[in-house]
Amino acid sequence: MAFIRRKGNAYYLVHNVRRGGKVQQLHLARLGERARITDEVVREVSKKHPFVELNRRALRVQVENQIDLADPKSPAVQKLVHTLRNLNMDLADLYPSVLNLSEPPSVAQELLLQLRLLHSTIQVKLDEFQQRGELKRLNRMNGRYGTANPGLRGR
Repeated sequence: MAFIRRKGNAYYLVHNVRRGGKVQQLHLARLGERARITDEVVREVSKKHPFVELNRRALRVQVENQIDLADPKSPAVQKLVHTLRNLNMDLADLYPSVLNLSEPPSVAQELLLQLRLLHSTIQVKLDEFQQRGELKRLNRMNGRYGTANPGLRGR
């Protein structure tokens, strides 16, 4: 059975095999700094290692637990907040007139496609938090979304 393991700053999909009476780890795929089990990863691993059983549901549960949002000082939370802040700044600096300057036009089309995808993804995530009651709880605690942990500001 395959599982996710962290080594250094990266995550790997690995499987234990017994060779000569010893257990060795077979690295199936490098998943990067944030483990993501995509269809492409599953296809590649299944093609290269057909004997390995991949329980996608169990792997996804393991991936879900990799970021501990309860610890605002954890590197994963710090990086996520930093990435979101930078994305917000980059998007704030993007004006519709920039699309008129892009050559070839496929660049503008790709940018619009990615913005729509980002919008949809954000809406899905907000809906998930809403369904779980997380947004209401956070609103009661902080008055609204804007009251961030002081330790996360200005980074």
